[in-house]
This record gives sequence, structure tokens and C-alpha cells, in this order.
Amino acid sequence: MPDFMSLFADLVGSIADLLEPLFHASAMAAAIVLFTACVRLLVHPLSRASARGQKARAKLSPQIAELRKKHAKNPEKLQKAVLELHAAEKVSPLSGCLPSLFQLPAFFLLYHLFSSSSIGGEANALLKHKLFDAPLGGRWADALGDGGVFGAQGLVYLGLFAIVAAVATFNFRRTKQQMAASAAATPVGDAGQQVPGMGAMSAMTKVMPFMSFMTLFTVAFVPLAAALYVVTSTTWSAVERAVLYRDMPYGAGAGALATAG
Repeated sequence: MPDFMSLFADLVGSIADLLEPLFHASAMAAAIVLFTACVRLLVHPLSRASARGQKARAKLSPQIAELRKKHAKNPEKLQKAVLELHAAEKVSPLSGCLPSLFQLPAFFLLYHLFSSSSIGGEANALLKHKLFDAPLGGRWADALGDGGVFGAQGLVYLGLFAIVAAVATFNFRRTKQQMAASAAATPVGDAGQQVPGMGAMSAMTKVMPFMSFMTLFTVAFVPLAAALYVVTSTTWSAVERAVLYRDMPYGAGAGALATAG
């Protein structure tokens, strides 16, 4: 593991060296942003595949609505019938998770890299790098202890929080609109009773729009380098999903929009 981390540290350091003429003391922070963009480009084919899967599932909505009516009093048969329909149409209900799962290793690499005092038996030279006045290995708690919320370091975090809040608000509005449209299309049973098994979806409809704001907690508690990865990836995701899901029928992409990063 130390040897691998040394190679990764050298890679990030080399990128920073290339960017130093443009970004000077903040070259390492810029290198992390560029590294994140490269990771997202590599994962983009999976995001496109996920969008195609979401659209394919959306096209099955009329058939699923009929199955809900047919098996309204038997949730087990309903679940089995929906799974069989997905299998027959070669649609995977888990495809939307793949882009996020494939990004986790890159996030944890940066987290470990900027949390370790030594790499390969030597002092971690990356910890001396900063974004303006905030060390890339530091956390928000450290910034609060050195100048407070409006200190030189604290202002860096306030800027990141502002970006995350803006992106989360954008996702919130899109998700609310799409989930509301999806809820309007959800069939109900006799006497206005909701079809069995839809209670979980109703609860998800209430919670899902707020999930993007959870990124604020991540930024606050991880090293600044990892926080930069999260902020860059989250912003990329918001733009990417707005494009990929722009023609999604009545909210089928709401779940993907609510996912952070």
C-alpha cells in the first residue's frame, strides 16, 4: 500500500508541477480539480449508460402501472412481476449506482493521501500545499481554530460551502419537480388507497430532494483536498445530469439527480 500511495502522490505532484506556472501556490489544489475532472471523464460512459437505463425504465412505467393494478393486493407477486419485466427488457434497476461506486476509490485515495503524515516511510510533502491560506490536509475544524469562520482559512471553506449549497439547491428544485411529476403519475388502488409497496416510494419522495445537502457535511469533515474532490464532482454531476436527463419522462431520473456526486 505505501508503494502504491507513493506512486499516486508522485502522479498528483507531477500534475501540480505542470499547473504551477498558471496557479502558483495553489497548483496542487488545481491539480486535484483536474484529477477529479479526469476521473469524471472516465466514469462518464457509465453515467450515459445509467441515463439510458433510467430512460428504459421510464418507458416501462405504463406496464408497471398495469402490474400494480393487477397485483394491488399481493405485493410479493407485484415485486416478482416487476423484476421479471426488467429482466425481459434487459433493464437493470442497479445501473444508476455504478457511476458513484466507481468514484469511491479515487475519493478514498485522496482522503488517505492528505490524511497521512508519511508516505513510503517519508514525511508527506503534500501536506505543505494550500488553497490560498487553507492547508489541503486540514479540515474545517482546523480553520475554525485558526481565525474562526471569517478568518483566512475559514473564508476558503465558506466559498466551498456556497458552491455546494448552490448546486444542492439546483438539484433540490429539479428533484422536487420531477418527484412531484412522478408521484402524480403513480397509480392508486380502490377507494383511493395507494397500491401496496408504494409507501416506501412516498417516504423517498419526501427525503430525496434533501440528499444533495448532505454533501455539506462531507466537505466540513474531510481533509480539504478530499473536499475539493467532492465539490468538483458534485458540480460536474449536476451539469452532467441536467444534460443527460433533460428529456426524461415524468421524473424517472429524479433518483439519479438526488444522488450526490
